[in-house]
Amino acid sequence: MTGYINTIADLEAQTYGINNLPAGNALLKQAGAVGGIFTGHDGSPSFSGSGISDVSALYNIVYGQKVWSMLNREVNALSMISKRPYTSSGWRVLKSRPAGGSGNLFSVATSGSETLDILGADSPRADLIGGVPENAALSTAQDGLGPIAPTYAQLNMSPKVVAHQFDFSELAMEMAQIDDGIGDIRAQMREDMGKHHAEVQNKMLVMPLENYQTAALTNIGNNYTSLMKVISNRAEILASDTVLGDTGASASTVDAKIYGNERFTAASFLDAEVDFGSGYASGDVRSLTLTRLNDMIRNLRLAGGSPKVILTGYDTIQALADLLQSQERFMDRKEIVPTVNGVRGTKGQEVGFRVATYYDIPLIPVKDMPQTGGASTKLSDLLFLDTDHLWLSVMKPTQYFEDGIANGNPFGVGTLGNRALYRTIGEVGCSFFRGQGKITNIQ
Repeated sequence: MTGYINTIADLEAQTYGINNLPAGNALLKQAGAVGGIFTGHDGSPSFSGSGISDVSALYNIVYGQKVWSMLNREVNALSMISKRPYTSSGWRVLKSRPAGGSGNLFSVATSGSETLDILGADSPRADLIGGVPENAALSTAQDGLGPIAPTYAQLNMSPKVVAHQFDFSELAMEMAQIDDGIGDIRAQMREDMGKHHAEVQNKMLVMPLENYQTAALTNIGNNYTSLMKVISNRAEILASDTVLGDTGASASTVDAKIYGNERFTAASFLDAEVDFGSGYASGDVRSLTLTRLNDMIRNLRLAGGSPKVILTGYDTIQALADLLQSQERFMDRKEIVPTVNGVRGTKGQEVGFRVATYYDIPLIPVKDMPQTGGASTKLSDLLFLDTDHLWLSVMKPTQYFEDGIANGNPFGVGTLGNRALYRTIGEVGCSFFRGQGKITNIQ
């Protein structure tokens, strides 16, 4: 099957040139994904796009070489959801049964003449849902064995390009390795810029819903579609648009439209299970309770979902621990490993990291998780993800590109230095909205 891309591993092999492909693993090993923040010795900036007025700290005869990060840039949401190769720009979903409605339960009636064979009968009579007499006639009559069919819908998405460019001067690269500089400035900046590239993607995945309702953010559609938007419904969109959002944006065209379909006009198969209360005004905030969490898990399972992971903030996890402790109950812990297929448990292996669980569902802390609501004191939202039906569709995995004077081509970048770029292409996909849940507007 050489040459075919069937899994994310195949896509990585094709992109990075591993598994004895002609390119070898040179791309992975080449040094130079580092642009940076270094001041030129003639007083001019060594890099463009720095945005920092005084960047001389990386070259000083007093300080040592090691650079310690003062920032928390860990990535959670990005590593927890599964990754799949981008194989098509759309998919089909079953949105309604042949009969019995489109809700979680098969709906029947105890009176009337609506039968199963009426196409689209939302509530056929309980005694006319498929039981037929012996040797029943095949016909199209209402009281016969007529043909029925389910209802399908088409969803589509376009890949999103996430890129960060940086550059550094030839003199900066040379001087950082002598005197008392930080050494290999390219290696240092490659690491820091790589972390930034990942952190930005994580931020996109948990972008607050109200940011899609702000008229000034005209380019937000260039980002990955946020999980906060995917896991939403018509009722929440209407409530948040009037309280939290910018009235200059149209909900019907900005935050309510997803994958080529809109959920503004009426409730639909695009609606996830969302518990936000009666509204987002300051007086509508609710307290976090175990009953609220239990109801969400039960409703998701009733809808056919199977929550694999709960994403939330550190504050909510602490509040939940306090609730359990007050009832003399304690959180269990589980060993998990983030993989390209999403979060996975590894029984009997000391790998990955240990996290708290609730009803055996891992609780993953996400530092950038929004705190949605109008109250002054809020807890972070909770996202209940069924990662079998929620994924990051990857067209091009993260790649590093560099060219310039160190590569023998200063004319390619137009400066006496090197220019580098991190780039990822993909988009968030969802094939079962009712299996995803969100609890928001809590304190």
